[in-house]
Amino acid sequence: MCNGTIFDIKEFAIQDGPGIRTTVFLKGCPLRCPWCHNPEGLNPEPETLRSPAGERTVGERISAERLAERLNRQIPILNRAEGGITFSGGEPLLQADFILAVRARLAPVHVLLDTSGYGGTEDFARLLAAVDQVYFDLKLMDGDAHRRVTGVDNGPILANLATLAAAGVAWTVRVPLVPGVTDTADNLERIAALLATLPHPPPVHLLPYNRAAGGKYAACGREFRPAWDEALPGNPRLELFHSRHLEAILV
Repeated sequence: MCNGTIFDIKEFAIQDGPGIRTTVFLKGCPLRCPWCHNPEGLNPEPETLRSPAGERTVGERISAERLAERLNRQIPILNRAEGGITFSGGEPLLQADFILAVRARLAPVHVLLDTSGYGGTEDFARLLAAVDQVYFDLKLMDGDAHRRVTGVDNGPILANLATLAAAGVAWTVRVPLVPGVTDTADNLERIAALLATLPHPPPVHLLPYNRAAGGKYAACGREFRPAWDEALPGNPRLELFHSRHLEAILV
C-alpha cells in the first residue's frame, strides 16, 4: 500500500489548468519562497494550526487507493467540463511514487502536474510519462539569488526544464511577479532568453503578486517578513517576451 500526505483538495478549481478541475495539494516543499501563499504546505508532516478561531490539523495521511476512489467519483463531472485532476503542493515531486500510484488507479481523465521543478530527474521523468500537461514555475534565473531567496539551488530546476522541453508533453511556464524580486527587467529578460532557445517554446503565464499571502503564517507558527514593497504592482514586462516571439500573458 502506498500512502501520501495531502493538505487540501480543492473542487471546482478554474485556475489550475484547462476546464473545471479538482486540485490535490500535496504536503511538503523543499523551497522556502518568502512569498509562498500556502505556508501550511511547507512541512511534510501533518501539523496543528492555531488562530483566534481555534486549532485545526492540516495534513492528512491517505492511501493511494482511498484518494483515487474519492477522485474517481468526480471524474465524470470533470470530463464533461473538459477539465481534470491537478496535482499541486507544496511540491508534488517529493511524493512522486504516491502520485504515480494514484494515477494508476484513476479512470481516464486529464492530469496536470503543477511543480516548482525542484526534484530528482528520474522522479520527474516518471511523472512526465504519466501526466498530460505540466505547469512549471520559474522564479529567479541567477543561481546566487535563487539560493538566497528560496533556499535551494536552481540547477535541478533548470535540468528538469530541459527534460520537460524534450518530453513532448504540453507545458506552460509560470512566473510569480514579486515586486523588485522576480519581476526585474534582468530576471524576466533572462527567462525569456532561455525559453526562446527551445525548439518549441512554451506559453508563459505571468502571475500577479498575491497580497493575501501573509495571512496564514501566524497560524503556522511562521513569520511573514517580506523584504519587498507589497504596495508596488508587479511589472509583467510583456514586451520582453513578445519581442522574442513568445506567447506570454498576465493571468
